[in-house]
Order: sequence, then C-alpha cells, then structure tokens
Amino acid sequence: MSTVEESSSMSLNFNLPHESIYSDAKVAQVIVPGVAGEYGVTADHVPVVAQMKAGVLQILHEGVAEPEKYFVAGGFSITHPNSVTDISCPEAVRLDDIDSAAVTSAFEEAKSKFSNAESGSVAQAEAQIDMDVNRSMGAALGLTLV
Repeated sequence: MSTVEESSSMSLNFNLPHESIYSDAKVAQVIVPGVAGEYGVTADHVPVVAQMKAGVLQILHEGVAEPEKYFVAGGFSITHPNSVTDISCPEAVRLDDIDSAAVTSAFEEAKSKFSNAESGSVAQAEAQIDMDVNRSMGAALGLTLV
C-alpha cells in the first residue's frame, strides 16, 4: 500500500552520454523545456514522450524552495506510467556554472562565422546552430543576444 508521501514524489533519471546526473532520484517536479512548450511533470503524470529544445530544465526537490536549474542543449524526456521520468540529453550544465561573458563571446563568434559562410553551406548551418544554442543559453541567463 502506498503512502501519501510516496505518491507525491516521482523518480527522475537524468542522463548524459558521459555521465548520470540522477538515477532514481525522488523529486517533487521536473519542468521540461519541450519543443511544443514548457511543461511540468509530477507524480502520476500521464505517460508522454517529448523532444526537448535548448533551454532550462528545472528540478524541484522535496522541501526545497528554489529549483535546481540546468541548461540543456536538447534531448528527450520520457515519462512512464509509474511516476518515473527519464531525461536524456547530449549535454547539460548547471545554470550557475555558465559564464555570461563566454556565452556572449561564443554568440558573437558564431554570428561572424554565419555572415562569412557561403549561403546554404554546412558551415553556415553549423554557425546557425551555434548562434541558436548560445542565444538560448544567454536567454536562460537573462541576456539578450541579437
């Protein structure tokens, strides 16, 4: 028989190719930056598979007011019917560990590469991706990069 406490928490598995950040961690909620929009997952959430966009993944721990925030470059979120959510993404970094000056510099470098690349080239597409990721990272830090 489950208790109220058990049903109010969910299990989170948060994995990168090179590291497991959380494995079966009990959390209150996860806020996912989905491609179709940001959404929250709690215990007993309906099953869902969602592609994530570059943005902020928030993890709300039981009894902690402030969420733990990670910038993710994309990936997938899979919520199972048993209150387990798997987050899998190519890269994630704690928001507090991001240097805003480095983000601004990387954005400007990508912008320069984009404008100097041949129209429609692979180099231009790669520069566009770099610009988009750094713009999203900047937005997560409160920067406006144009």
